[in-house]
Amino acid sequence: MALSGWVCLVTGASRGIGKGIALQLSEAGATVYITGRQEETLKETAAEVKERGGDCVPVLCDSSKEGEIKDLFERIGREQKGRLDILVNNAYAGVQTIFDNMGKKFWEVDPSMWDTINNTGLRGHYYCTVYAARMMVPQGRGLIVVISSLGGLRYLFNVPYGVGKVACDRLAADTALELKNTGVVSVSLWPGAVKTELITEFITTKDLVPGIKPASRKVFANGETTELSGRCIVALAKDKNLMSVTGKVLMTCHLARRYGFRDIDGRSVTDYTSFKFLLSQVPYLSWLSVLIPSFVRVPKFILTLANSKF
Repeated sequence: MALSGWVCLVTGASRGIGKGIALQLSEAGATVYITGRQEETLKETAAEVKERGGDCVPVLCDSSKEGEIKDLFERIGREQKGRLDILVNNAYAGVQTIFDNMGKKFWEVDPSMWDTINNTGLRGHYYCTVYAARMMVPQGRGLIVVISSLGGLRYLFNVPYGVGKVACDRLAADTALELKNTGVVSVSLWPGAVKTELITEFITTKDLVPGIKPASRKVFANGETTELSGRCIVALAKDKNLMSVTGKVLMTCHLARRYGFRDIDGRSVTDYTSFKFLLSQVPYLSWLSVLIPSFVRVPKFILTLANSKF
C-alpha cells in the first residue's frame, strides 16, 4: 500500500491501458478517480477496482469538452480538499477510426479524422494538465503522466496519429520546463505493444485489419498486459529520485528493467530497443536473433539520430 492516502486521476479508464493503470494505482492504496464516456463500462472498472480492495470514484467525463474537464477537477478539489498527487492523461478516442482507415493516405480520408484522434488525445490532455498543475504546484508535489507511443518517434498508422503523439511528448517536455522548481514532475510514457480489448479483437483475433504484417501481429499477440503501464507509474511515484526523469520520454520496457519487475502475468517485458528483438523483426535476419544476448541494446541517442528531421 505504498500510495495509501494518495489521490490520483486516470482519464479514459473504462477499459484498456487506462483501466489497467487504475487497477494498479488502487492496488497500491491510492484513491483513484477514473473517467470515461460510457457509464456501463466505467462502473465495471470501478467494480473491479473495489473487488481488489481499492478505492475508486467513477466520473462520466468527455475529455474533448472543456466544461466537463473543469467540473471534474473542481469536484476532486472539493472532495479531496485540494489534493491531487497523480494525473494520468490516457483518454483516447481514435482507435476505431485508425483501424477503419488503415492503409489510406491522409488526403483519402475526411480531415475530421484529425479531431477524432487529437481532440481527446491531445487537446484534452493539455486542459487536464493545466487544471492538475493548478492543484499540484501550490502543494509542491505531483506527477503528471502523458500516455504516448512510438508514433512520437517515427511514422505509425497515419498522419494525425503521429503528429498527436509527437505533440504529447512535447507537452510533457515543455510543461516540465515550466514546472521546474515546483516539485511537480511531468513525463511521457511509451507502452510497447499492448493487448487491449480492441487490439486483441482487431489484430490478433479476427484479422479484421488489412496491411498488418505477420511479424507485427505476433508482437501484439505477445504484447504487454494493460496493467504493466500502471505498475510502471506506481514504481515512478515511489522513486525518491523522480525529479531526475522529468520532461523525458520513458518506455515501459526500460522502467521494468530499471525497477526490476516483470509484467503482472509473470512474463519478462519485451525490450523493443534490444538487438535481439529488432533482428527478429527482419525476415532475412531473424535467424541471427537467437545468437544475440538480450542485454545488447540500441542506445537511445541512436533512436533519435535514426529518426532525425535535421
